[in-house]
Amino acid sequence: MITLRNISLQRGTKLLFNQVNFTLHSTQKVGFIGANGCGKSSLFALLLGELHQEAGDVELPHHLTVAFVAQEMPAISKPAIEYILDGDKELRKIEANLVAAQQAGDGMREARIHAQFDTIDGYTARARAAQLMHGLGFAVSQNEKPVNEFSGGWRTRLNLAQALMCRSDLLLLDEPTNHLDLDAVLWLEQWLKHYQGTLLLISHDRDFLDNVVNSIAHIERQNVTLYSGNYDAFERQRAAKLALQEAAYKKQQREVVHIQSFVDRFRSKATKAKQVQSRINALARMEKIAQAHVDSPFHFDFKPPEKTPNQLIYLDNISFGYTETPILEQITLQITAGSRFGLLGPNGAGKSTLIKLLAGLLKHQEGECTLGDGLQMGYFAQHQLEQLCDEDSPLQHLQRLDSQATEQSLRQFLGGFDFIGDMALAPVAPFSGGEKARLALALLIWQRPNVLLLDEPTNHLDLEMRHALTLALTDYTGALIIVSHDRHLLRTTTDQLLLVANRRVINYEGDLADYGQWLVEHRAAQRGLKEGVSVQTMSRSEKKRVEAQHREQRRSLQNRLKKVEKALDKLIKEKSAIEAVLADPKTYDKKDNIKETVRQQAELTAQLQETEESWLEITEALENL
Repeated sequence: MITLRNISLQRGTKLLFNQVNFTLHSTQKVGFIGANGCGKSSLFALLLGELHQEAGDVELPHHLTVAFVAQEMPAISKPAIEYILDGDKELRKIEANLVAAQQAGDGMREARIHAQFDTIDGYTARARAAQLMHGLGFAVSQNEKPVNEFSGGWRTRLNLAQALMCRSDLLLLDEPTNHLDLDAVLWLEQWLKHYQGTLLLISHDRDFLDNVVNSIAHIERQNVTLYSGNYDAFERQRAAKLALQEAAYKKQQREVVHIQSFVDRFRSKATKAKQVQSRINALARMEKIAQAHVDSPFHFDFKPPEKTPNQLIYLDNISFGYTETPILEQITLQITAGSRFGLLGPNGAGKSTLIKLLAGLLKHQEGECTLGDGLQMGYFAQHQLEQLCDEDSPLQHLQRLDSQATEQSLRQFLGGFDFIGDMALAPVAPFSGGEKARLALALLIWQRPNVLLLDEPTNHLDLEMRHALTLALTDYTGALIIVSHDRHLLRTTTDQLLLVANRRVINYEGDLADYGQWLVEHRAAQRGLKEGVSVQTMSRSEKKRVEAQHREQRRSLQNRLKKVEKALDKLIKEKSAIEAVLADPKTYDKKDNIKETVRQQAELTAQLQETEESWLEITEALENL
């Protein structure tokens, strides 16, 4: 158990926690939520011993192995897979002891260490590290790539993989999905579901929380309240609690009226039956959860664009990329008033590249791009946070966009993004990533675009800001094209999914649940089953041919698996026999035989490791089929 008793914690002059009490149990999976700056990360630092409380006690079990994602960005020449293996401290300690025993010629100690190595599954460690890299989006060719050759975002993934490599009792993850695409988020979600230890997770991704945690720790007003169940259950419980407060209830009713008016307006468009039903379902969910967010500090909306031409952007047989070889080719896409597209596709397929082309940051190599008269583009990407002027305040940023607007109107607008009082006048340099993202969105919204291009807009945003953005986008009347790993945002604000893969952009008729299955099939295709063609684009004859290839490959893999399992059984028996000999003290009476026996043990160990890696590769291939 982990117990915090009467904890008070202060950072600078700000009191984060005041006499907090709660207990967490073994194997519990807890999602920590709360506004940015409420103390979530500080609480993790307290558990890690990096911060010390002003009052109270923190009780942790003895011999607790804790894993967490390192914040520093390593710049070392060590191969990536070796860096990930460093996450298993016990493995590295045993490996060092084994080398020392071999150098000392201590066969008895070496045999004991080999037994320890086997107990911790050391022979499969490299294969497990490779699986972590693959799941987080690394190519096989990158396993031996030096760490210092990766960009910052990919080094963050290496740090995450290193934390997952640790055979921990307690795993602390602080917004692990921030630098991941949807593919990696789906993989991490499955990995954490099967994690056997205690998980403490800070996340602003409601779908991720729903699918991983079984408890919610809500931080507000310098206290921590534990709720049983996932995030959806938390919202229901909190909504019921807030509904008892009369002022909050009245405010919630105004939100419901706003939502209902939107639903009524949408129902009248009978020509968009699919979109209507999707939006009604999403808004019905919003109505249910509205009470849980009545005290949100964020309230804003998109004012109608000044002009809304029917045809905004038309791509006709477009090909483009960064070099002569196009990333995407033969793309035909029509964006009209009211279009709401969500982009799906594996990492590196070209989703962000397509957004950049639409934003006019890339030139096409072939085809035609037609822009409508009166087009007013709004583009949000993470690099725009770096383009904010550090010395200027939020108010000054807005005044540069609209010198005619009154200061009162600008400050009122900024207040909807929680830039109130002195914060609206403060330089943005010390702002957090979330605060800068809010400001970048505010600047975008003020310009009243009729086409909105959003590339991962929710990175760094807390749950309340995400909820406010979702409401605003739902009511937005312009065209929307969005890339996001936040499935709730995609599900709620888009009408049509586009699949970006194999250098093409096609309509995706499935939903986000289907997309997980598509990824499995795509990875199988990448392994050579049907390279470059997804199941959705196959003709009936092509599908039959691929299915026949699947059956043939499955039979081949199953036959190989049987042979490998027989070899494993044989090697394990031989290795056990050798270790039994080495464990017998009489063996060391004959020194001439010891070296040969140890040599045989090392040889069998290497063979066993190689065979186990083959077994893992074959079983993974079968699972993908």
